[in-house]
Amino acid sequence: MPQGRANAVTPAPLAPRPPPLAVTAKLVLFVALALATLFYLVMLMRGARDVASRTEPESPTSTKPNGAGAATGFVANFFDTLGIGSFATTTAIFRHWRLVRDERIPGTLNVGHTLPTIAQAFIFTTLVPVEARTLIAMIAAAVLGAWLGAGAVARLPRRGVQFGMGLALVGAAALTGAQALGLIPGGGSALALDGSRFVVGLVGNFVLGALMTIGIGLYGPCLILVALLGMDPKAAFPIMMGSCAFLMPVASARFVRARAYDRGAALGLLLGGIPAVLIAAFLVKSLPLTAVRWLVVVVVLYTATTLLLAARRERDAEIAVGAQADMTP
Repeated sequence: MPQGRANAVTPAPLAPRPPPLAVTAKLVLFVALALATLFYLVMLMRGARDVASRTEPESPTSTKPNGAGAATGFVANFFDTLGIGSFATTTAIFRHWRLVRDERIPGTLNVGHTLPTIAQAFIFTTLVPVEARTLIAMIAAAVLGAWLGAGAVARLPRRGVQFGMGLALVGAAALTGAQALGLIPGGGSALALDGSRFVVGLVGNFVLGALMTIGIGLYGPCLILVALLGMDPKAAFPIMMGSCAFLMPVASARFVRARAYDRGAALGLLLGGIPAVLIAAFLVKSLPLTAVRWLVVVVVLYTATTLLLAARRERDAEIAVGAQADMTP
């Protein structure tokens, strides 16, 4: 051995190149993400023109982004990137400060958090090598579920939205508490699904995509799903982020078409969310989140209670109006 080379560091062997099929599938996925982004932007601009063409007056807070919406988007998407869902957090903030009417919250969540979620999808799909067929099939299942779910949610009356969001938040609080207590299954090391597990994964993600349109985030349930199927828990990130990145533009289109969202609040979430994702993913990367999770549990349960009570008041008012109408000669 030549002098001076005894302490030289042996170069690490190069990582094996992925098979051409995996490269092609990932490239197709990224192109599809770009097209989904373009579709979302076009849909958002058409929605803006629709608002501008209305004859009825609109309050400035419902058409223009504001500081409260941007701050909400930053906080929610920062923690979403680190593993705490954004929907429950955003709903709690909207309800506490009365930023968005209850019946418009599901649509606002989907429209406002779409671009930050697409940014997360690009990042995590690059970092975690989930098998292409599993990733693409589970994303497609979630998108189909969201398309069907958004159509139903956009037509729900105010009381139905309040009741649905209340139950969704209770579920979100339970999942967040399970994470804080370490009760989420540990999972395995698989990065692909086959046979019956593949079918269960598709059905599960279809249901989660539909539920997301009412306001329950996909992260916690998706983490449990992939763990129960024996996959590496890290696989939940590209599956969840990819699912949301594709299903949210689809769901958003239906909410925008039905005018079932608050445009100003949604734009605020978008503007505040993108820098939060980049900071959390590339600068912070991880934090001890147990205390934050318990805080989210308390706040979300409180918000769920107020929504369910509001739904009951709406029901009682409808019953009273119906009884009065029956008594009128």
